[in-house]
Amino acid sequence: MLINLSNHPTSNWSEEQTRAAIEQFDEIMDLPFPHIDPDADSESIVELAEQYRDKCLEIFEANGYKPYNKRYAVHIMGEMNFTYNVVLFLNNKAVNTVASTTYRDVEEDGNGVKISVFRFSRFRCYHPEFELPF
Repeated sequence: MLINLSNHPTSNWSEEQTRAAIEQFDEIMDLPFPHIDPDADSESIVELAEQYRDKCLEIFEANGYKPYNKRYAVHIMGEMNFTYNVVLFLNNKAVNTVASTTYRDVEEDGNGVKISVFRFSRFRCYHPEFELPF
């Protein structure tokens, strides 16, 4: 099971990214990324990260999760302080955390406007202990 904790719901993922997620993790579930107030202090971010760690653990435990099972992971991308803390807290609970990597193709339209197209490459673990052989 892959929990997608990002601002990019799986309904907007490319076919390649969706296929890779299913192959590696069997199923995907969206958990919307929270709004992070830019003026929030560090303590507030840590508290929110703890809440999301607990939400992820509850979802996994309801689906038969056992620690160090590489088929369970949280795909997390977003505001860096929150992401850092969620990754830290989940890895301390033996939960795999991954980011998606992309190729960025940039085109110019002739009027100086740049258009970026991102092509999915792979899921990369935040912590090498969890790296999958895919």
